[in-house]
Amino acid sequence: MNNPAVLLSTSVPSRALRPRISVVVPAFNEASNLPALLAVLTATLRELTDQWEVLVVDDGSRDATPVAMLSWLVEPGVRYVRLSRNFGKECALTAGIEHAQGEVVLCMDADLQHPVEMIAPMLARWRDGVDMVCATRATRADETLAKRVGTWLFYRLVNTNRMVQIPVDAGDFRLMDRRVVDALKSLPERNRFMKGLFAWVGFRTEILPYTPNERASGKSSFSIRGLARLAFTGVTSFTNFPLRLWSALGILIAFGAMLFGLWIVFEHFFEAQPVPGWATLATSMLFFSGVQLLSIGILGEYVGRIFDEVKQRPIYIVASELGRSHFVDPEA
Repeated sequence: MNNPAVLLSTSVPSRALRPRISVVVPAFNEASNLPALLAVLTATLRELTDQWEVLVVDDGSRDATPVAMLSWLVEPGVRYVRLSRNFGKECALTAGIEHAQGEVVLCMDADLQHPVEMIAPMLARWRDGVDMVCATRATRADETLAKRVGTWLFYRLVNTNRMVQIPVDAGDFRLMDRRVVDALKSLPERNRFMKGLFAWVGFRTEILPYTPNERASGKSSFSIRGLARLAFTGVTSFTNFPLRLWSALGILIAFGAMLFGLWIVFEHFFEAQPVPGWATLATSMLFFSGVQLLSIGILGEYVGRIFDEVKQRPIYIVASELGRSHFVDPEA
C-alpha cells in the first residue's frame, strides 16, 4: 500500500536554481519610466538566471514609448509587444502572460513602484514549492481617503463569495509558476479581472508584504472612473452579491408598496377618499414597480454578460512585436 506522506512529498516538483524567467510589464504612456526600470530590471535578472526575458506590452501608448524602447531591442533579453490600441491593463496583462515563455512568469508595473529587490525573495519562495507568490501593499498611506475607503469597500464586496477569496491589498505584482500561467491561458472569458482570475485558478499561494516606491515620473493613467469600472467588473464577475442586493431591494419596495396599499385602503374607507379607483391603481403600480426592478436587475446583468461573451471578440490585437528573449534554444 502506498504511503500518503511519501506520495505527497514526491508530488512537489524539484525546481531549478536558475530558471527561465519572464517578466511581463504592461505599459501605457510610460516612456519616461521604462528606461530606468529596464536598466535595473535587466541587471537584476542577469544575477538571478542565465535565461530571461522582459516582455513590455505597450497598451496603445500615445507618447514616445516606441522610441524609448528602440535601444533596448538591439540585444537579446527585451521583447516589445505593441497592441493596436488601448485595450486596458487587464487585457495587456493577458497579452503578456500569453506571450511569456519562461517557466517562471512575473508581472509588475512600469512606474517603478514595484520594488525590483522583491524578485529574489519571491523566486526563493518559488524554489521552495510555492506556485504563486503574491505581493501585497503593507500600507496605503500614500493614497487619498476616498481611494482607501473605496478599496476597503471593494474587497468586502468581492470577498462575499467564499469560494474565491482575493487577497486584500493584492495587486498585479506577483510571481507565477508555469502551471499557473497555463491555467490562466485556458480561461476564455472576455470580461477580464486579473486579480480575481489569479485567485480563481488556485494553486499554492503565499503572500509577501511590500512598501511601494514613489512613482518615478508622470501620473497614473487610472482615473476614479476607470477604477470604479474595474471594481464593478471584479464584483460582478466573482460574486452574486449585487444581484442579491438588487433582489432584496425589489422585495423591500414590493413589501413597502403593500403596506402603503393598506394605508390607502384605510384612508378610502375611513377618511372618505374622494377619487374612486385611485387606491387600487396606486397600489398596483407601486407593487409591480418593485417586481420590475427585481427582474430587470437580474436579467440585465446576465444578458449583458452573455452579450459580451457570445460576440467572441479577441481580448486584444497585436499590432507589432519586436525583440527576442535571452533564452537558449534547446534544439540549437
